[in-house]
Amino acid sequence: MRLGEKPLTLSALATLAEKPAVVDLDAAAVERLRKGRAVVDRIAAGDQAAYGINTGFGALAEVRIEAGKLQELQRRLLLSHAAGVGEPLSPVETRALILLRALVLATGTAGVTLGVAERLLELYRRDILPIVPEKGSVGASGDLAPLAHLALGLIGEGEVMHKGTRMPAAQALKSEGLVPLVLGPKEGLALVNGTQAMSAVGGLALAEAFRLADWADVIGAMSLEGMLGSHKPFDARIHAVRPHPGQIHVAERLRKLLLGSEIERSHQGCAKVQDAYSFRCMPQVHGASRDSFEHARRVIEIEINSATDNPLVFADDNEVISGGNFHGQPVALVLDFAAIAASELASISERRVEQLLNPSLSGLPAFLTEHPGENSGFMMAQVTQASLVNENKVLSYPASVDSIPGSASREDHVSMGMTSARKLREIVKNVRHVLAVELLVAAQAIDLRRPLRSSHAIEAVHARVRAKVPKLGVDRFLAPDIAAMFTLLGESA
Repeated sequence: MRLGEKPLTLSALATLAEKPAVVDLDAAAVERLRKGRAVVDRIAAGDQAAYGINTGFGALAEVRIEAGKLQELQRRLLLSHAAGVGEPLSPVETRALILLRALVLATGTAGVTLGVAERLLELYRRDILPIVPEKGSVGASGDLAPLAHLALGLIGEGEVMHKGTRMPAAQALKSEGLVPLVLGPKEGLALVNGTQAMSAVGGLALAEAFRLADWADVIGAMSLEGMLGSHKPFDARIHAVRPHPGQIHVAERLRKLLLGSEIERSHQGCAKVQDAYSFRCMPQVHGASRDSFEHARRVIEIEINSATDNPLVFADDNEVISGGNFHGQPVALVLDFAAIAASELASISERRVEQLLNPSLSGLPAFLTEHPGENSGFMMAQVTQASLVNENKVLSYPASVDSIPGSASREDHVSMGMTSARKLREIVKNVRHVLAVELLVAAQAIDLRRPLRSSHAIEAVHARVRAKVPKLGVDRFLAPDIAAMFTLLGESA
């Protein structure tokens, strides 16, 4: 792949982050880098003050730095800003972070040398992953602390993960025949300004949310069959007169998933008029979440292909302009929105499980065990769902509504976007566990409707479940069953 050749998509980022691949800079990106660097070199050699090139940073922007101290200034910037705490980003998140930072440099507006961008891609290809603590960013001037920890790996400072071992960065570079970089004017600043940490963590969580939205439709359809629910609420005419794209999409999927169900034909003449909302309104609820995810994806894809440094170098105009493209507000807002949307997938899933486990509602044995009382069945699995849904409600409070000033109030309004990203990641993980429980319960309900068969699509999913977990007879250790379904949800629906 040639980085900078065309816009990077969220799905492509997720794929490239899974394991190292062959990624190089596009020829046009190389030329942009060279032109941008020429502007910085000209300013650094002159007498004109330019922020980040020959001045201090943040509230110290008016402090002029002598030419002989500019290299050391960049090194000190990285060391002082690498003040993050908490658990490290995962290898997948760190690879995404490296790629996104290289992509920003490839715009040519950061004014770094070609070697800096190439070294980032070298770390990615050789899987030398700097240890980047997940906490410490307020999302403007971008993700300063996480990006500083990332940049330390370029200059042989800090620690990295390499070949499964945590080690000093200098040791890893030496083992690969690489010499630590010595950064020139502006290069340290160019490595820490931007929204790549929130975009990497939040973007990968969003990609996971899309996959879970697909699963929510499949699992919801299986639960509907176990409940002897009606297919009529998914009639295309209903959704054509309220044409939200996500709603139409989910209704169409449900119709296809349920087509040809013997279970549905068996109760067409029943006296039941309407199902509970958690079944009947799946297109409206799942669809609204999908539309929210789509909006977030559009924003994230604009962001990851944008220039978010400061100051920005406009080589064609031979000018450097200070602005605020590092501010993470666009990303923070949509990640908070996506968190709410993801939470709803778990909320409605838990309600479907309650419907199936309650004998007065489902007509099935209590807690879907054939000998209730002697066995508790899936009683506690629903309680686990309730716990996770409650946690998601707490985590759904938007981080982006808060702002705490920094840098002597020069940075007086910030986005808190990295907090939004981390919350979304945790919520999506909880959603996956909640859906894993529903998948177990739905498969059990289908078993209890035998000898009736569902549609071909639902029976195929049921077979995937039973290939990993047998039908629940007498009570057994349920946590491994939930874990098995959690793993299954890592596959395509």
